Amino acid sequence: MAKRPASFICQTCGAAHTRWQGRCDSCGAWNSIVQEEEAGGSVPPSQRANRRGRLIALESLSGTSEDAPRVSVGIGELDRVAGGGLVPGSVLLIGGDPGIGKSTLLIQASAALAKAGHRIIYVSGEEAVAQVRLRAERLGLADAAVELAAETNVEDIVATLSEGRRPAMVVIDSIQTMWTDTVESAPGTVTQVRSSAQILIRYAKRAGAAVILVGHVTKDGQIAGPRVVEHMVDAVLSFEGDGAHQFRILRAQKNRFGPTDEIGVFEMTGLGLREVANPSELFLSNRDRGAPGTAVYAGMEGTRPVLVEIQALVVPTSLGTPRRAVVGWDPSRLSMVLAVLEARCGVKLGAHDVHLNVAGGFRITEPAADLAVAAALISSLSGAVLPADAVYFGEVSLTGAVRPVPHSPARLKEAAKLGFARAVAPEGKPAGRDSAGARGEPQESPLLVETVASLGDIVAGIAALGPKRPRARDTEEG
Repeated sequence: MAKRPASFICQTCGAAHTRWQGRCDSCGAWNSIVQEEEAGGSVPPSQRANRRGRLIALESLSGTSEDAPRVSVGIGELDRVAGGGLVPGSVLLIGGDPGIGKSTLLIQASAALAKAGHRIIYVSGEEAVAQVRLRAERLGLADAAVELAAETNVEDIVATLSEGRRPAMVVIDSIQTMWTDTVESAPGTVTQVRSSAQILIRYAKRAGAAVILVGHVTKDGQIAGPRVVEHMVDAVLSFEGDGAHQFRILRAQKNRFGPTDEIGVFEMTGLGLREVANPSELFLSNRDRGAPGTAVYAGMEGTRPVLVEIQALVVPTSLGTPRRAVVGWDPSRLSMVLAVLEARCGVKLGAHDVHLNVAGGFRITEPAADLAVAAALISSLSGAVLPADAVYFGEVSLTGAVRPVPHSPARLKEAAKLGFARAVAPEGKPAGRDSAGARGEPQESPLLVETVASLGDIVAGIAALGPKRPRARDTEEG
């Protein structure tokens, strides 16, 4: 019998090589190539060469199609990120850091669906059934009719799922622990992860069950395994958070059945994850209203307005090259705002260290935070305290102009609901229905809006708040 050929697979990107080498030519990773045996097909090559494909039915674009029915999980934040519920036959991939709460979220979702009368199967490849039961007892969900199994062989799992009533949701925790008989390599390798995911996806499409795969993440936050798995599934969800904070954020990175800019906010408690209906109150809790260098930013995450506190610290540097430390924002945008402040407004920051932090561990992605960041930087440099009842939003261009951003009415309404009295926003209104009424008439703002046309207006406004507070260095020099 001929020996099966061996291939060398990169465990980072999944590229195949004819021989082992220290560095992958595709992704550049070092020491990531592992030898894997290729399993021979069940059909001989001579028969595969003579096999003719079967005819498939072709349809036109003009046919009618119904909206995909959805199954509500019962957890509002999870339903929001998924696009309104789980679509039967879809496959979701959830990734997150170890201990962030992925298994807790899924066992709560499984229990909620089981109590609604659906058949739910939870398959764990990392824990025993007794360990899953202990978590359910701690969460107070031991009475839920969730069917548990501790198995890692994909063929055995699919055979079990095919028996009895079709399950509404199947949880696989995790895909890195699964293995299939068709591949002769260790569980967790690129080939095993790809082959196991393909078998489970094929079952979900054939049976019409929603399958949720839990994925490990690498040290840089990416889901471990080949990127082709993210293309194969219907949705990729990222469960984010910091162990030092009590809240967790569920964010959609890919979703074929819903938006990708929605987030779900949860709070980790002793009884599991609790939904946070108003995340702005959580992010703004215990903020220091009388300290310079803090500004409240009115942002948007999908269709949900979120208010967060931006903290800046500008201090004279003792190094040849000043430091630029950023947490929760894009460092490139910070460099751009600093350059605009120096070139267009005359604010010299080249001899100062700049530290920027988004309070609560929240991560901001939209450019509308430029104005709030600039206000916090100027406040920290001058020592002037910004008004505690004001919010800031607006995009800063390289010319120093402050440009309008979408969804301004929703930002202002959220700020008014939390007790803010005024907002600093750009002049004009962006094109779109959200900036005008049904007949094109401007909507009445719930706040007193102070419009700014350029970044220089912000610098002048903060300078007029009061004299600079004396610094320790200035006192010593005086």
